[in-house]
Amino acid sequence: MTKALTTILLALILNTSLMRAQAGPERGGHELELWTGGGGGVNGRTSGTGVWNVGARYGWILTDPHGPGPLRGRFEYAMDVVPIFWVFQPTGTAYGFGFNPVALKWNFQAHQRVAPYFEASAGTLITNHQVPLGTSSVNFMTGGAIGLQFLRSKYNWGAEVRYMHISNAGLATPNPGINTIQIRFSVGLFTQRK
Repeated sequence: MTKALTTILLALILNTSLMRAQAGPERGGHELELWTGGGGGVNGRTSGTGVWNVGARYGWILTDPHGPGPLRGRFEYAMDVVPIFWVFQPTGTAYGFGFNPVALKWNFQAHQRVAPYFEASAGTLITNHQVPLGTSSVNFMTGGAIGLQFLRSKYNWGAEVRYMHISNAGLATPNPGINTIQIRFSVGLFTQRK
């Protein structure tokens, strides 16, 4: 399934005959993106935990530019599929799959072909082992990110810092959760229908 999803997403990104690529987001357009990131735990019992994940994003640019001065930007709603999600715990590695049906992103107006953004996201993570050990293999992910998109004529590059909280939301006891700081890199494009 992972191979099929990756093939479909790459075909969409590379098939520019169906879509016109843009330097940045425009209302009615879409964002297609492949990303990877990783980082480590930052709190107490789970501070020795690390994560690495790979995913794909599909987003909808919902608004024209709004806001005053440096806050001016466009609102985007997106979803992420995370076919590779590894959690490196002191007790062993857990492999999982994630889905973030909610990613709310504010794309600030681009300056010198660099567009900052911030976002909040939420989703679910299912792993083959309990994360953390002694809790649950079904967890929820919430997070926030700040980043930059380096806009090019066809494909954009991005880099961000992401805070992610992974927790079973009380499905099991105990519920210590894992808080991570991650660095994520992406390649993608913004499109608009012809």
